[in-house]
Amino acid sequence: MASGKDSPRQKMVNLMYLVFICMLALNMSKEVLAAFGLMNEKMEVSNKKTTDNNIAFLEGLETKASEDAAKYAEDYKKAQKVQKLSQEYYDYLEALKNAMTKEVEDPTDYQVMDKSDYLDQKFFNGEGLAEGGKEFMQKIKDYRAEVSLLVPAGLKESVVARFETGDANGKVEKKDKTKQDWINYHYEGFPLIASLTKITALQSDIKSTEEDALKAMLEGNLTSQVSLKNFATSLDATKSAYYTGEKYDGKIIISKTDNSSKPVKAALTLDGRKLSEGTDYTLEDGGVKMLISAGTAGDHTIAGQLFFMQDGVEIPVDVNNSFATISMPNAALIAADKMNVVYRGVANPMTISIPGIPNNKVRASAPGLKAVSGSKYVMTPGTGRTVKITASGTLPDGKPINSSSEFRIKDIPSPTGSIRGETGSVKMPRTNLEVSTIGAILDDFDFDLNIGVSGFKFKVPGQPTIVVKGRKLDSRAISALKRAKRGDMVQIFDIEAYITNNKSYRLKKVSSVLVEITN
Repeated sequence: MASGKDSPRQKMVNLMYLVFICMLALNMSKEVLAAFGLMNEKMEVSNKKTTDNNIAFLEGLETKASEDAAKYAEDYKKAQKVQKLSQEYYDYLEALKNAMTKEVEDPTDYQVMDKSDYLDQKFFNGEGLAEGGKEFMQKIKDYRAEVSLLVPAGLKESVVARFETGDANGKVEKKDKTKQDWINYHYEGFPLIASLTKITALQSDIKSTEEDALKAMLEGNLTSQVSLKNFATSLDATKSAYYTGEKYDGKIIISKTDNSSKPVKAALTLDGRKLSEGTDYTLEDGGVKMLISAGTAGDHTIAGQLFFMQDGVEIPVDVNNSFATISMPNAALIAADKMNVVYRGVANPMTISIPGIPNNKVRASAPGLKAVSGSKYVMTPGTGRTVKITASGTLPDGKPINSSSEFRIKDIPSPTGSIRGETGSVKMPRTNLEVSTIGAILDDFDFDLNIGVSGFKFKVPGQPTIVVKGRKLDSRAISALKRAKRGDMVQIFDIEAYITNNKSYRLKKVSSVLVEITN
């Protein structure tokens, strides 16, 4: 650019042009910078909440260690070490973050944090690492090695995964298949707010590792779950609703305890009526087995007290639970599993049943409807805008039931064109575009369809439109791409998409993709 034949003035102009290009390359949109800042704020709030939870877990483990030293003392010692190592590493990262934002007048003005100077100078020195970079790498490696030796065996892999620093040589494979040092890949040349957010994410991993270790050592039980005074009751039944006159076979169970706790006695009522042991209920391990009638349609309340023995004293536990009784149905229940419409071109899963009638006794019919198993059906609609589904069956008392429902038929929405998974207008280097795959995506669609691409049109400014067969650029398209300049908008349009398992269905027109060449 600045050859020996150029005048001093031309050399200066060329240099300024080069600086301008670099500034454009480093410039990120204000919205992206703000997004990083908001993400950083949320993670910092989450880290504070997790810190409070971890303190509670550690206190619970300390209590258990004082009550049962043989079982918990060793775990408590390890937990203290994990907490100490985590806090030291967390504080180191917090100090680094404070230094990064020291010169920023307003820490919440994320749009000004678009420079990479601080970490570039602190971490890197030419082709190697500066002392700050070496310290950063040593800290993460030391924490990973020391904590993985303290946590339960089942957590070791997750600790290593959370704090991995590349392969055995500390390298990370980039999208172009080349390799780069882990620290350069994650922190070199990034805006200040992006690096700040990544370091906050590291702090989040520290807190999560500490939390997982403490939870595992506590074995999922807190001290507050031990006392019988904190028990609550709930109803467990074979079904949620009962027909009028049917026997209610539900069971009152004791929450937050094992099933070996058997009440010594009970004093219960049903809607205010006293219940009798042996006739209306029986005592068994884990609670009370109910033998009452479901009663008339409506809500019913079981109240009273259960009594448990603890240290030779009867401890009462209050009971106040309810259940609902419904009348026999006189119509079938038909509902689409995913939506209130069915889509043409896909197999729509449906559930068709009639309460009180076995699924194998229910008959359902409609154009395109096919039974799968039990109450599960698949609807593949054909032409038209609506489809009517009819279900019929016979109740145990011999009364027939016939019911029908009408569903709207909709076409699959227009797919969105994509390149390497990105849609709309994207930026990428020329070399990346040459090997990228063209695709089509159904945004916010209820079905997970496999969409294939058989061809597309490719247009470089100033070059003829090229028709490409397949999902990637062919030799002609690549040749045209080589003539594109930095900043040119390359168009990918008329994308030919199809459903891989239903090629006969004709999808709507796929939206185009614009690619801005960045080099």
